[in-house]
Amino acid sequence: MTIKPIVILGTGGNCIDILDTINDINAIQLKYECVGFLDDNPDHWGQRIAGLPILGPLPTAIDLPSSHFYVNGIGSPRNFWEKESIIAKTKVGIEKFETIIHPTAHISNMSDIGRGTVIFQNVTITSNVKIGDHVIILPNTVISHDDVIGDYSCIAGGVCISGVVAIGKSCYIGTNSSIKQNVSIGDFSLVGMNSAVLRDVPKNNVVVGNPAKFLRYTR
Repeated sequence: MTIKPIVILGTGGNCIDILDTINDINAIQLKYECVGFLDDNPDHWGQRIAGLPILGPLPTAIDLPSSHFYVNGIGSPRNFWEKESIIAKTKVGIEKFETIIHPTAHISNMSDIGRGTVIFQNVTITSNVKIGDHVIILPNTVISHDDVIGDYSCIAGGVCISGVVAIGKSCYIGTNSSIKQNVSIGDFSLVGMNSAVLRDVPKNNVVVGNPAKFLRYTR
């Protein structure tokens, strides 16, 4: 089996968790060699994290060997709506982004997972779910049947999404929040932690609380 060289975009907490997930995958079957990180902060260039080098800024990706693959760990409640433009800095095609799934995650064979998506420990994804490209799903989240999650979205830890929910592009669903069945969440929206979403959320909205209510616009 060919070992894939892989580069992690970013150096924050999720990025180190991605490295940890890659190590857990390799402990079962050797698939990847993580060669380092890319980060736009010049103070980080030339340093090492977890024994691996920070190779330079994101645009450096286009100059790295064509054999390299990539995975993105950048994205937080502070910049989630910018995730698409952040990844675009690499000028690397979607085919060079690797989907990383922790061995403890359970994913139905009837579901579809996009490229560049990361799924962490103990995530459950049931039947007929469609996950877009560059989505990140943090530990212990449950995604129920017939849900759709748009590209570039982040689902934080412990989230429970009921069936037939549609989450748009570049959304952020906060830790331990819950979403009622048949609800839709518009693009670029944020659901605050511990919130209970009982009705549709329009585009560019931040909602919080139980039940979740409008707090402000995203941008």
